[in-house]
Amino acid sequence: MEKDSYKHSFKPKIRENLGLTVYNCGFQKCESGYTWGPALRDHFLIHYVTAGKGTYKVNNKTYEVHAGMMFAVFELSVVSYSADADDPWEYYWVGFNGADAERMIKLSPFSKENPVLDTKGNDVFQSALLDIYNNAGSSPAHEARMVGYLYLFLSHLIGLSASGAKYSSSGALYVENALKFIQHNYSNKIDICDIASNIGVSRSHLYRIFVKHLAMSPNEYLAKFRINEACALLRNSSLSIGEIANSVGFDDQLYFSRVFKKFKGVAPSRYISQTEQHTV
Repeated sequence: MEKDSYKHSFKPKIRENLGLTVYNCGFQKCESGYTWGPALRDHFLIHYVTAGKGTYKVNNKTYEVHAGMMFAVFELSVVSYSADADDPWEYYWVGFNGADAERMIKLSPFSKENPVLDTKGNDVFQSALLDIYNNAGSSPAHEARMVGYLYLFLSHLIGLSASGAKYSSSGALYVENALKFIQHNYSNKIDICDIASNIGVSRSHLYRIFVKHLAMSPNEYLAKFRINEACALLRNSSLSIGEIANSVGFDDQLYFSRVFKKFKGVAPSRYISQTEQHTV
């Protein structure tokens, strides 16, 4: 590695139960021709290029990216990116996940068809990423600041997007109210009828607006949220699997285990040992 190349990254303890959480963040001054991939991520990732240039490859397309531009890596998409041989790039990045991550990305200008964005010299994006980077740490105070600056960063992105403007529509507001109801009541034995009744829509309308705005059914979102809560309890408590199942709204431990494996690929008893470390 060249002497002037540099990388610093931070990955906090994963807290998937939150609506949005910082998965990792960092800064890298790449050496000439440095390449990552082709491979995939299990979280969302956004890079902001501060100097130099490089290429980003995804979905059989190659994008030229230079200083002042951002590129987004979507969850479970196979990508590769390479620093230019003569003018290698430098970038900040933030990786994030959580129950609300996909919705926030959908409201931004990024999409799988348009994964690159030119900020046209707007430094609010670099400033917000720098704030996340400068507040990296594992304490509750650090985690709160990191998530706060992540929301600020995403709010700037959403402000550029027509999708963000459309969020004030009644359908999106119903979804917002449904998500709040789930977040406050997931540990109770609620079902889709309860959610629909609480926000004042029919079950069929609830299904349509969830698919439209979140690309998943309300049943899937509720199950995913409960499983993410269960993951946090598995990592951070001494509760039994049965107690955890009851704590996140499941009456039947065997059914809970089946749903858990569907979303996480492993049984609850093996979840912690299967957790892997990821680097950028």
